[in-house]
Amino acid sequence: MNDPYGVGDDFSKAKTRARIQSLFNTLTWKNTDLLSFYEVTSIIKPKSETYKGMQSIPVSKIIGSEGRYHDFSSAFLPKREMLRQRWENIDRAVLTDVILPPISVFSIGGWYFVRDGNHRVSVAKAQGVEFIDAEVVELDSQIPLEEGMTMKALKKRVVTYERNQFIQQYKPSYLPMGEIVFTSTGAYPEMVNHILVHKYFINQNQKEEIPFEQAAVSWYRNVYSPIVKVIREEHLLFQFPGYTEGDMYLWMVRTWDELKRAKKDQNVPIEDAADAVKKSGRGSAILRYVRYFLSKLRKD
Repeated sequence: MNDPYGVGDDFSKAKTRARIQSLFNTLTWKNTDLLSFYEVTSIIKPKSETYKGMQSIPVSKIIGSEGRYHDFSSAFLPKREMLRQRWENIDRAVLTDVILPPISVFSIGGWYFVRDGNHRVSVAKAQGVEFIDAEVVELDSQIPLEEGMTMKALKKRVVTYERNQFIQQYKPSYLPMGEIVFTSTGAYPEMVNHILVHKYFINQNQKEEIPFEQAAVSWYRNVYSPIVKVIREEHLLFQFPGYTEGDMYLWMVRTWDELKRAKKDQNVPIEDAADAVKKSGRGSAILRYVRYFLSKLRKD
């Protein structure tokens, strides 16, 4: 096939670069994939969006995609042969000065996720284009993003943010926060909900509503600590490396609630929940240890 502009070679070179980059990133424990817009927003949970209109945005600031994050490398180079025809058509259009429509992106903290125009971004990356026209919708976020960030690193950053928000709002000098540590997103808000539920039940027998601080201390002494005692007695952290006592506490409570509903019995002992958690981990403890220690070698 006549290819005076060499777009076939351009695609092949870009695809080879993507393969080399993926191999290099794997060897150096770096992120090899684009970020998924839906995975990111499910974690940071933006509260509002603002239409920003047409802008010229830096191509280097595009780090993810709404729906095609599996098709391109973290540098937005093509990974699949099925992308060739569309990619070459875009490449040919750019080389012959055909005016292409702007891409469409979401903006989060100054970084961009492609809604429409993934192939145009990929060609721009391959050709070393610095800026591209885009229709921008901005989502608010208190969580800073960065190039090359993994989902693991993002989750860790969100957990730190949620912990700091809890400390800032409730000033929990009355709780041993060095002991109460979570590693999953949404855990600190979930803990607050546990305290508020505990507060509700305590207030049933009180003439005046007790403050959050008093309810939190009671929750720690009468709910959290007894469950953690069972976690230690059952050696659950040994079966689940990387988990904290706080993580296991939440797992135990969720499992306990499921057992109560399943058995239609509110008097199910917490030890039954511990047994259920242990059974869910049998036969895979060694694999979890291997994954855990490998993850410790990785750089977030």
